[in-house]
Amino acid sequence: MRMRPTLHWTPEEDLPPGSTDLEPVADALGAGGVVVLSGAGISTESGIPDYRGEGGSLSRHTPMTYQDFTGSDRARRRYWARSHLGWRTFRRAVPNTGHRAVAAFGRHGLLSGVITQNVDGLHQAAGSEGVLELHGGLDRVVCLSCGAVSERRELARRLEEANAGFAPVAAGINPDGDADLTDEQVGDFRVVPCAVCGGVLKPDVVFFGENVPPGRVEHCRTLVREATSLLVLGSSLTVMSGLRFVRQAAQAGTPVLIVNRDPTRGDRHAVTRVALPLGTALATVAERLGVPVDGRTAA
Repeated sequence: MRMRPTLHWTPEEDLPPGSTDLEPVADALGAGGVVVLSGAGISTESGIPDYRGEGGSLSRHTPMTYQDFTGSDRARRRYWARSHLGWRTFRRAVPNTGHRAVAAFGRHGLLSGVITQNVDGLHQAAGSEGVLELHGGLDRVVCLSCGAVSERRELARRLEEANAGFAPVAAGINPDGDADLTDEQVGDFRVVPCAVCGGVLKPDVVFFGENVPPGRVEHCRTLVREATSLLVLGSSLTVMSGLRFVRQAAQAGTPVLIVNRDPTRGDRHAVTRVALPLGTALATVAERLGVPVDGRTAA
């Protein structure tokens, strides 16, 4: 029997305290060869809430699991109603200073890779190249029957046509693009099938309770294996999909550095955790390294 996915983690009392010293981060980036592993916390300054920080979405919202989505027509209707509404806001989000700083580090040859747990595409929008989307991307849709992949904007158009006038007011938007709606607000929302075979459509993302494709995991492991250091940005590392790379790096003697305001499940494996807002912290590091962000020296 498959267990429910881990959604929460309680920090141990003996974790090392957070620091405000950015020198280790600047030194690591200055040496080059850094792999970035980013989580929902890097996108909060773009208006997308994280899962577990202060006011995080898990305090009010349980994410859809793969088992629920594939096992129930009602669950799929609820998901697509909420995701369709959330997509209208999600697609308008723009990269913030944190995303732009990561892109600038990449342009200056300081990074050997970017792995993101996020599905928002904001690293790419900021100009980062070769981003490895560990959990997929909300801008794509896949058919569970024939495997056809299509653009999310096309599905959004079809859903608009099938649900004219659907415009409830959501209580909030979540990191997975899901809006908070009541069952009454979902109502009789109509889900559309695959345009190729009539099968069930799913966003091309890894749901909670679903496995990351093995080839993608191995690609990440290779990046981490070859990195001079691993820089974690805005992830609590609660779920194993990200934590395993921190453990891999630590076991190999590769320095792990974390920038996250709250304690993380990976803190005991890190040489430092900087407890500062990400945008401010990365802009400061960029300034110290003389790396222009958005064509200017970061301030």
